[in-house]
Amino acid sequence: MKGFDRAALAHTLADGAQVLRLDLSDVQIGRLIDFLALLAKWNAVYNLTAVRDPAQMVTQHLLDSLAAVPAFAQANNVLDVGAGGGLPGMVLAIWAAEANPDMRVSMTDTVHKKTAFLTQVKAELGLTNATIHTARVEQLQVAQKFDVITSRAFADLSDFVAWSGHLLADGGRFIAMKGVAPQQEMSRLPAGWHVVQVRPLAVPGLGAERHLVFIEKTV
Repeated sequence: MKGFDRAALAHTLADGAQVLRLDLSDVQIGRLIDFLALLAKWNAVYNLTAVRDPAQMVTQHLLDSLAAVPAFAQANNVLDVGAGGGLPGMVLAIWAAEANPDMRVSMTDTVHKKTAFLTQVKAELGLTNATIHTARVEQLQVAQKFDVITSRAFADLSDFVAWSGHLLADGGRFIAMKGVAPQQEMSRLPAGWHVVQVRPLAVPGLGAERHLVFIEKTV
């Protein structure tokens, strides 16, 4: 693929993971680069992301998602809402396949071309811990509710919580990936929900603010 220097991209990814203090194996790094190659290939036709340069994809997609991984370390059943190109869901599934084999990661999106891409990634990378849904999250029904529901640049926090709250298990939490800390959004949360933590993230090579917003039911 033109402009896709696998070795250089893997080196950048490994260096970034080291800065994040994430111990990624060669297998995990290889799978993440495989995922990136598929994303770049499909993006040429399906416009899954506005980022075209593979080196920028490593920073803005892979490392951006990996920076959030420690927040999911204790999770068993995760849902990524508005998963799009698989960020952070597919990155989380690739990490967990080796680091936390009991974790299950589901991804949902309304756009069929996006879920078709995710299904292809799951098949090519052999990710048995991943499940793909083509559905509006407010209409999604599952046999087992999720202990963590996440999203990246999906919607206003109030909509995110209102649309997917029925899928959260008792004692579960939302972890929303945001840029600048969304003070106004946090003040508009539906009744019965509250922000328990806003955690800044430092993404290697990314000169922009990133935050995780943790939301739980009010006791």
